[in-house]
Amino acid sequence: MDHTEFNDKVDGLYRGDYAGLPIVRLRPPGAPMPAADQAAWRISVNVYNAKETFEEHFARFLDAVEVVEVKAIIIGGWGEAYEEDSAVPVRLLVENAARFPALRSLFFGAMPSEECEISWIRQSDVTPLLEAFPSLERFEVRGGSGLEFRPIRHESLEILRFETGGLPAAVARGVGDSDFPALEYLELWLGTEDYGGDTTVEALEPILSGERLPALRHLGLQDSEIQDEIASAVASAPVVARLESLSLSMGVLGDEGAEALLSGQSLTHLERLDLHHHFLTDAMVERIEAAFADSGVEPDLSEQEEPDEDRRYVAVAE
Repeated sequence: MDHTEFNDKVDGLYRGDYAGLPIVRLRPPGAPMPAADQAAWRISVNVYNAKETFEEHFARFLDAVEVVEVKAIIIGGWGEAYEEDSAVPVRLLVENAARFPALRSLFFGAMPSEECEISWIRQSDVTPLLEAFPSLERFEVRGGSGLEFRPIRHESLEILRFETGGLPAAVARGVGDSDFPALEYLELWLGTEDYGGDTTVEALEPILSGERLPALRHLGLQDSEIQDEIASAVASAPVVARLESLSLSMGVLGDEGAEALLSGQSLTHLERLDLHHHFLTDAMVERIEAAFADSGVEPDLSEQEEPDEDRRYVAVAE
């Protein structure tokens, strides 16, 4: 599976595509719609003044679309912003899982900031979604408030992403204690403590060991206010030797973390190193560029930030 499309802009959602398919909403009765397998279906109700409940909208979707052929689903708003959690859409998808035998890609909680800020999206336990869809290859979740994820074994999953302004440590541990033999791409936005991001380096140790992730080729530990500590841990992490790409972007990476990376195990085997949105000095930027000059890899060192009154900040928080 090609992973080059990924970045912190939520894949192609802002371009109008997802999982290689155009995003389509349910249209009024009688209006033409694409074949069920030729679209990524966005199932969503208005988060402020919905004219129908999510359950009613989902029922209309089941009636109007040949869901047996649906390959990709995007779950957007499910009720009043800041008030209703995701238990209802989770339940509806799980109860109707047998009707979606072709489903391979699911983005859960894909709300842009104008609908609901990322840290105000109220999630719940999303583990049942993976349990209900054993053939799912791609699973992405946006929002960390109330988010739960239990350890699981899933044979088919290739891509797993959690976008949050604050990732609970229990979720990180749930991922690390899971068995994902096919997982190639793992991306975690760790966020800040102010928004529930209490994930520590210790909570990430099972991921950094790579023992339960034999197929992993990309690791993203991003958007963190402990980015220097994470960089230091990554510098000696066993999983790094078999990665093709690594992202420590969007956080508060400074010279201390970069020094650890340069002093640790070699990273020149990587095809991509993403450090964008960082707080490195000009001298350190030059050192990193020099370290990779002969490797054929040009590290992404864009978005060199300046501290705000000596305070570093992550790219995505509230």
